[in-house]
Amino acid sequence: MSELVKTLVLRPDISKPKWDQSTFEGRAKHFFAITNPLNLFYGGNQLDDFKKIVDEYRKGTVPNDLTVNQLWKAKHVVDSAFHPSTGEKMLMVGRMSAQVPMNMAITGGMLTFYKSPMAVIFWQWLNQSFNAVVNYTNRSGDGGSVSQLLVSYCAATGGALTAALGLNSLVKKAPPLVGRLVPFVAVCVANAINIPMMRRGELTDGIDILDENGQVIGQSPGVAKSAISQVVVSRVFMATPTFAFIPVVVNVLEKRPYFKANPKMFLPLQTILCGLVLSVSTPVGCALFPQLTPVTFDQIEPELAEKLKNLPNPPKQLYCNKGL
Repeated sequence: MSELVKTLVLRPDISKPKWDQSTFEGRAKHFFAITNPLNLFYGGNQLDDFKKIVDEYRKGTVPNDLTVNQLWKAKHVVDSAFHPSTGEKMLMVGRMSAQVPMNMAITGGMLTFYKSPMAVIFWQWLNQSFNAVVNYTNRSGDGGSVSQLLVSYCAATGGALTAALGLNSLVKKAPPLVGRLVPFVAVCVANAINIPMMRRGELTDGIDILDENGQVIGQSPGVAKSAISQVVVSRVFMATPTFAFIPVVVNVLEKRPYFKANPKMFLPLQTILCGLVLSVSTPVGCALFPQLTPVTFDQIEPELAEKLKNLPNPPKQLYCNKGL
């Protein structure tokens, strides 16, 4: 043990994020590290090496030359590439670090090809298919998760297509900017359908309520509604800068002589803008609300509150993991 102290004087607790998650700044720093697209460039052998560092550290074994910064780097790469419950390597396109590059390409296409019905169908389908891959990759692993994914995927795709195609037919004579905002409405509708359907089990049976030690001590449907609502708000917030801000910029630029002469430039321009905006809006959107959300006794059902207060050692603070 004395050797461990010499080689790594500071022994950080890597079971928790590096930064204080009770503050917005701390949560933002954490998600900037987890969603960093550069994490995708690590190959299989490198990922296995990072995982070995983290696993051995948890067992108390520390390489002689390991620094604190190297340990946290390994932890962030492992968190972005390996499933937190199963420990298995996740599909590359479904990782949090793939959110920016994948959404950059898909959103660029949705914003550029929004007029043709066939183009709308293709890009909305592609967007929901990508969301389904992300949900499958990050699934909890319970027996009904695949069937829940399929149902929510079909419902979200249907909702997005209905909103996009229906609104497109209504805004044909409206100003161009109105038409450019149709994909944003479709994405909001899809999120409002997809997330509650994916987590409908929590809405009926309740989300896990945790004590100060992270132990599950009950389930609350009421808290589930609040947690899922926060996730929907976060997802819509992530999409707002790209789907609402970029169309305004493009609407101004399309009147310029250069873009009138070179309309094909809108696809690369919007895709690049999407990448720049998403690199900020994705981690910031994830950081809007604490992952481990404090819950008061007034928020849970009266019967559960009474049960917890009558425990031999009643918890002083309750929490729930709201999800992403």
